[in-house]
Amino acid sequence: MKELREKTGFIIDMDGVLYHGNRLLEGAKEFVDALRKYNKRFLFLTNSSERSRRELSQKLARMGIEVEDQYFYTSALATAAFLQSQKPGGSVFVIGEAGLINALYDAGLSMNDVNPDYVVVGETRNYNYHVIEHAVHLVLKGAKLIGTNSDLTGPTEKGIVPATRALIAPIELATGVKPYFVGKPNPLMMRHGLKLLGCDSSETVIIGDRMDTDIIAGIESEIDTVLVLSGVSTPENIKRFAYRPKYILNGIGDVFKD
Repeated sequence: MKELREKTGFIIDMDGVLYHGNRLLEGAKEFVDALRKYNKRFLFLTNSSERSRRELSQKLARMGIEVEDQYFYTSALATAAFLQSQKPGGSVFVIGEAGLINALYDAGLSMNDVNPDYVVVGETRNYNYHVIEHAVHLVLKGAKLIGTNSDLTGPTEKGIVPATRALIAPIELATGVKPYFVGKPNPLMMRHGLKLLGCDSSETVIIGDRMDTDIIAGIESEIDTVLVLSGVSTPENIKRFAYRPKYILNGIGDVFKD
């Protein structure tokens, strides 16, 4: 598409756009090749907090796409940067995976399961009643409740699965404390992304599969939006939203098609 090809910067979601779990989606490799061919600036901006930049790079490499670490930015990194700015040297109780834990360590935060400043929740498979119960007690004692992102569900090769918003809900309901979500569509993460990209919003397009995170994040940041129908959005559920993406494509492979 000519209008998209003329953009300088591309912010790209990953889950539901490039892959489902460990299955590469059609056209993903050709899209990344086109970014290189046309000398575009690009950043993979994902709400997933499970993996580090290096792990995401290695995951794409296993699928046949070579992308260096610096082209990735995650909600784990955004969360760590936010907490570092709010309380340098603070402490956290984490319900999440290594990508989130390492990002928090690298930002100078320490782990604390007794009296932390924050309870931080991200995607994880190590989720059980014991950690929920402990998190509830810590929040009731005064810890601030933080979610890495507000995604309710996420796409995998096996289908839709619960994401951070669903995992944090029991803690929110039991304590009456509303969490603060750092990832998309929070403008904080979008501003970080634009800075890393080195582009103005008018020169940039965001590509994602979710109306409630990717598309609204682009609209509120005055970035042109592309919704791909390879993830959680369908032509039917798009109609429920009061806003529209600028472009709707079947998949990522259609972005640079003539």
